[in-house]
Amino acid sequence: MSQYDVLCIGNAIVDIIARCDEAFLSENGIIKGAMNLIDAERAELLYSRMGPAIEASGGSAGNTAAGVASFGGRVAFFGKVSSDHLGGIYTHDIRAQGVAFDTAPLASEPPTARSMIFVTPDGERSMNTYLGACVELGPEDVEEHKAQGAKVTYFEGYLWDPPRAKEAIRLTAQHAHAAGREVSMTLSDSFCVDRYRDEFLELMRSGTVDIVFANESELKALYQTSSFEAGLEAIRKDCKLAAVTRSEHGSVVVRGDETVAVDAIEIAELVDTTGAGDLYAAGFLHGYTTGRSLADCGRLGSLAAGLVIQQVGPRPRQNLADEARQHGLV
Repeated sequence: MSQYDVLCIGNAIVDIIARCDEAFLSENGIIKGAMNLIDAERAELLYSRMGPAIEASGGSAGNTAAGVASFGGRVAFFGKVSSDHLGGIYTHDIRAQGVAFDTAPLASEPPTARSMIFVTPDGERSMNTYLGACVELGPEDVEEHKAQGAKVTYFEGYLWDPPRAKEAIRLTAQHAHAAGREVSMTLSDSFCVDRYRDEFLELMRSGTVDIVFANESELKALYQTSSFEAGLEAIRKDCKLAAVTRSEHGSVVVRGDETVAVDAIEIAELVDTTGAGDLYAAGFLHGYTTGRSLADCGRLGSLAAGLVIQQVGPRPRQNLADEARQHGLV
């Protein structure tokens, strides 16, 4: 029997979210729509220039873990914080969501990671992330019983930036596969794909990763193609299962010869796209680990993503299990 439905591994980051105009991005050299890695000095500079902000626990895989828990799934999380104020916020928030989080915090420096997220009027988010304590996540933080006891392990491509995290992920994957479990990853963003294209493809082709989540631009970046269809055919061959999101055009899921197209849900207003892909993965994995059809997995993903983009912040305020019932997805 599995102890958990999903084990998520990711950068434990507190998001600091503020609205800005397009000029602010230009004036501060921020690449729109991307996750920009920054050092402590730039983090302080950008923070000093931010307008009124909201602090919210985030991090890609952490958001996914919170989403699965909100659907009623059993979830665990590996991620590194420091024994500081933001580390306390992060630990409280993720445990309050019902996620098992027992990674030992750092005793001192570096501090807990934070991401300054600037949201432009079109809802697009531009992230500026100081990884801080995240870079200290390593193989010693892998809890073997959780790796073996989760139906699916899910990790974020962003973790390929801090070097010791790669060791932790490979070790977790070994434990998971030894127990007959599956391993999944999200490509995270197209700039991340550009940095680690060959390594990501090797993870898929070697069978280290069974399931891949991507958006359309990440898929095209992975295969260096301008054709969505060509990318879809390539990823179909390279992994057991792939789910590719296409914003308002929904998503496409491929497994072997199967192709399932899923519509996006209708929304009242696009407020902030932060967390959309993370919550799509949460809905999909909840469906997948509870034996739902691929179409239903995609619909649960669309529901969670559609709800989170209508608010500021990366974790839905609604109970996703209740929302799934109201939308006839239970």
